[in-house]
Amino acid sequence: MTDDSAFEAAATIRERKPGFRPWLGMILGSGLGPMAEQIDEPIVMRFDELPGFPVSTVHGHAGELVLGTLFGLPVACLKGRAHFYEGYGMGVMTSAVRTLKLLGCETLLVTNAAGSLRREADAGSLVAVTDHINLLPGTPMVGHNDERFGPRFFSLSNAYDSELLGLLKASAHASGIELHEGVYAACPGPNFETAAEIRMMSVLGADLVGMSLVPEVISARHCGLKVVAVSVVTNLAEGLGTVALSHDQTLKYAALGAKDLLVLLQAFVTELARRPDTRASA
Repeated sequence: MTDDSAFEAAATIRERKPGFRPWLGMILGSGLGPMAEQIDEPIVMRFDELPGFPVSTVHGHAGELVLGTLFGLPVACLKGRAHFYEGYGMGVMTSAVRTLKLLGCETLLVTNAAGSLRREADAGSLVAVTDHINLLPGTPMVGHNDERFGPRFFSLSNAYDSELLGLLKASAHASGIELHEGVYAACPGPNFETAAEIRMMSVLGADLVGMSLVPEVISARHCGLKVVAVSVVTNLAEGLGTVALSHDQTLKYAALGAKDLLVLLQAFVTELARRPDTRASA
């Protein structure tokens, strides 16, 4: 089965904003959507207007695509995402990611809310994702491979691009923002993990845990997008803290962490916009 919905969505977007070619694609996680308000001269489209874009049922995910310029760089920003636990399957975000590629994006910046397995990275902290452990049931690339987007077999050796990670770290340092680094473990949800599961993940080498990110990253790497990812820590994982976990807590601390995240991403995106290779392709 081929993924024509991505081509249809790209055509719909071009009708709304002819000639627009974003360089950077963005996916904003729980409670982080307000960052899209920084986009200049925005064109906003609802996910339900775009073929293949999943409509989220989760509070804090607006389900909108915002097109415009962010700190000097043309961007296509997804305010919110849908998740595996909402019943869409592992390919939940694949068509949306492929649409970004078809529009001209070369890089995907992903943000999300996550639990921390490290006490020094408590609620409100920012963590750059360096790698992931996929504990979801499969990958979005199972089934027929659409060769128009990428090969059947592909490497995830540099899934979180090392050059972009270096630029993100330099941007954090220049902005006076503390940026941790860590490995992200993706779980199905929607329930939070047990204390025993968290101990297992710690043994496996995880520093963060959440219910998203990985399907998007795999889809992005399959179609050749470079990826950089930042998690906002909303809680210490089960068994490490004393606060009862809830989605309300996730939204509360995501909003607090978003203040530092906005400062960081302003520096990062501004630096991207200055690079000669970015200007030449944008």
